[in-house]
Amino acid sequence: MSLEYPENLRYLDTHEYVRLDGEIATVGISAFAVDQLGDVVFLELPEIGDVVTKGERFGSIESVKAVEDLNSPVTGTVVERNEILIESPEQVADDPYGDGWLLKVRADDPEDIEDALTAEEYSAQVEG
Repeated sequence: MSLEYPENLRYLDTHEYVRLDGEIATVGISAFAVDQLGDVVFLELPEIGDVVTKGERFGSIESVKAVEDLNSPVTGTVVERNEILIESPEQVADDPYGDGWLLKVRADDPEDIEDALTAEEYSAQVEG
């Protein structure tokens, strides 16, 4: 099965992705993670105004198979969270890179993402 890893995103080895638009980082989980989790039943996300720290847990995602921590690719302040997914977490599987985003964070330092994996590196890691 071939999964998509958009080139305009950077990835963590814990399967989160980040897309930077100016200082706003959109954070989600990769199609690989969604595929591995199976049916997602619960999502725990921070509140707007909370501070997240690069490399540290900001919430969790729970499926019928497992509960996984979600780790932040950047340090900054949560400016938006995907309320639709809080209500209907299974929808993350429909479009993980589009409507399935989890958080929008105002990054303290946009260069935080520089050490994240490229799509090619991430793909090689998860499919290798």
